[in-house]
Amino acid sequence: MKLIMGLTMLAITTVSFAQTTYKVDPKASTVRWVAYKEIGAGHDGKVAVKNGSLTVKDGLITSGEIIVDMNTISVDDIPADKDANGKLVGHLKSPDFFNVAKNPEAKIVIKKAEKTAKGQKLTGDLTFNGKTNPVTFDAVVSESKNDLTTKTDLLVDRTKWDLKYSSKNFFKDLAGDRIIKNDFKLEVNLKATK
Repeated sequence: MKLIMGLTMLAITTVSFAQTTYKVDPKASTVRWVAYKEIGAGHDGKVAVKNGSLTVKDGLITSGEIIVDMNTISVDDIPADKDANGKLVGHLKSPDFFNVAKNPEAKIVIKKAEKTAKGQKLTGDLTFNGKTNPVTFDAVVSESKNDLTTKTDLLVDRTKWDLKYSSKNFFKDLAGDRIIKNDFKLEVNLKATK
């Protein structure tokens, strides 16, 4: 009887401390960016997920890394057959913005999580443009038998990563629609499988 109880307790302990690592499916995952002007419309587009993984323990994402390919940055609000689309994509890849030739990848590394009323609050490091800064953001996480999905909207102050182009913090003579707001939004939807 003691042996059975001991094995039962060991099984319960093992289950409660078990962790599962999920591999991110790049084709089923999306990262959308949205940038705003001070006056007038902004721009939006996507960047492709390259690879990544997420580790879950007791329902929380305890660690992980998501890598995106900055060479895939696109602009969706300007028709692709227009010269303006290619010019803006080229400008975003230039040293004025993401300097993609020097920094072809961006990544986020998840370090910890805590439960919230609406999901999870994740903390980690975001790296792009050759700089890394800590970030904290809310995520909705769903875990099934073999799959994990996450959804988050993350506001990023680009100037902390040295993206100063058309920021009124650094260019005082700018006015109107020439000013790009410092914060841009990342809408991240990930699907991962065991």
